[in-house]
Amino acid sequence: MIRPGEEQDLAAYERRVYKNVCDYQYLKVGLEFEETRPGLRLNAAHFKQLIVSALKDLHGETGAALPVDVLRFEEETLKAILRVKSSGLVKLWSALTLLGSYQNQKCAFRVTQVSPFLLALSGNSREFVLN
Repeated sequence: MIRPGEEQDLAAYERRVYKNVCDYQYLKVGLEFEETRPGLRLNAAHFKQLIVSALKDLHGETGAALPVDVLRFEEETLKAILRVKSSGLVKLWSALTLLGSYQNQKCAFRVTQVSPFLLALSGNSREFVLN
């Protein structure tokens, strides 16, 4: 209890809360088609264009201007690792989720992992196999 004429010692700590400390978010995504066409080949440039068009369809020119980097793309499995600014994660994720077709063929993006750390996408404990 503080008596009249005495000063109270204040705590010497300060609470700080940081939101979106990391500049970028990394996504592991896969593109799946309802029916496989033998002539359909996607390279990294077409994959990136598909992402940009999905952003443009949902969010307009502002969405298309969102910087998204394709860090790795596997043509055989149509899986990729994407990098996006943390502030644009929700826009990208929503655009990928709502994309429904590519070249008049039904498709869907599956987001399998999201992390602020690229190293976290290097392994998946659900796919880990012991010899």
